[in-house]
Amino acid sequence: MFPKKGVLFCVKVLALFSVALLLPLESPRGTFDAFPQGEPPRSGFDGEIIDNASRLFNEGRQIFRSDTFGSEDFWGGTLRLHLAIAGTQGGGIAEGLSPRSALAAGLKVDTEVLPASLVQALRAGMVNLEDPAVTLNLLRLNAVVGVAGFFEDLPGNPRGGRIASIGIQCSLCHSTVDDSFAPGIGRRLDGWTNRDLNVGAIIGLAPNLKPFEDVLGIPEASIRTVLSSWGPGKFDAQLILDGKAFGPGGKPAATLIPPAFGLAGVNLNTSTGWGSTTHWNAFVSNLEMHGKGTFFDPRLNDRTKFPIAARNGFGNVRSTPDLITAKLAALHLYQLAIPAPKPPDGSFNRAAATRGEAVFRIAGRCATCHVPPLFTEPGWNMHTAAEIGIDDFQAKRSPDERYRTAPLRGLWSHMKGGFYHDGRFATLRDVVEHYNNFFRLNLSNDQKDDLVEYLKSI
Repeated sequence: MFPKKGVLFCVKVLALFSVALLLPLESPRGTFDAFPQGEPPRSGFDGEIIDNASRLFNEGRQIFRSDTFGSEDFWGGTLRLHLAIAGTQGGGIAEGLSPRSALAAGLKVDTEVLPASLVQALRAGMVNLEDPAVTLNLLRLNAVVGVAGFFEDLPGNPRGGRIASIGIQCSLCHSTVDDSFAPGIGRRLDGWTNRDLNVGAIIGLAPNLKPFEDVLGIPEASIRTVLSSWGPGKFDAQLILDGKAFGPGGKPAATLIPPAFGLAGVNLNTSTGWGSTTHWNAFVSNLEMHGKGTFFDPRLNDRTKFPIAARNGFGNVRSTPDLITAKLAALHLYQLAIPAPKPPDGSFNRAAATRGEAVFRIAGRCATCHVPPLFTEPGWNMHTAAEIGIDDFQAKRSPDERYRTAPLRGLWSHMKGGFYHDGRFATLRDVVEHYNNFFRLNLSNDQKDDLVEYLKSI
């Protein structure tokens, strides 16, 4: 399990983890206070509003980062995914999931919850990143972003026993880290899309995929083929609604995981609409994360458009106890508070971006739909596929059969994987070329270059 010359190495690592597991599992993160510095507390209803905002923000951040909504009963209890992570040495099956393999699959490690002794050991190369036992210890420390391990308690050593289950959190897909320690290891960046995360490969580790067989009505081999087709940064939320795993030309139907930042003031939450942020939170936590709550959307009873959802009653989900509904308000407020990240210095040409803003507003006609400062349309920000010059495959999978005008702030932070809902355009220049041709804008090459620099600067 450890390198051959690692008897001493093994002792050192185990000692470091022993110390680490005795330290507090929660990081010393601050709480939000809505009072501006130096302002006296307000009384009356003004004070209630401020207190309520502070409380909801802090609760929402905790929910976003840490709440599994009871999903461990599915991912661990049913799929038995934790056994594949643990490996035979940890009481599971097969080789287990090493930290190196977990990082390769796009999972992230939050350094802010790691004890200083462990950070020092990692920096010194004293932690065996090929050992699944290290992955389990990271789970014990709540250090794997978006994944929660549930462990058997041992007398005098809470969470010290074997892993008993595993659950997932909102932050699995909608957070990453700043790579400040190493690639995939650093401080959390809530709301940033994890374009490295290979959701299909991670699900494919599970030894039991029968629940998906039962819902989709296809054999396990076909399910594994679909999962392996997604690739990093993509997920198909509609698969369990319509069963359409592949689109035109056999292209995988999975779409890019969207960011969860910059949503304040923006109508609708996904590339094809569906509903508000709270609608999508309820949809995802119940149907995709497999949490336990309440979800109602009678549109999913349409047996023609959503045959899988209608057959399985996904339009009217009721769980007792409900572990989701009471958390939606706080979760919503926290998400709306996450700003789009500002581009770092030196990431774009400022002079060109200044010229590009004029192109954006006038010659390129971009601001007609991407209305500053929201950079989407206030109101019903939806368009048919014909209006934007693309195919309607994904649009037809949604109730409104349209595409949302995506808000553009923070584009620079999720360039990996391409643009549009499915990454069809590899670069921003490709997007500009598409609209230049479709709308016959006759932009010069210099105008196109300037427009790209402006888009990078937003």
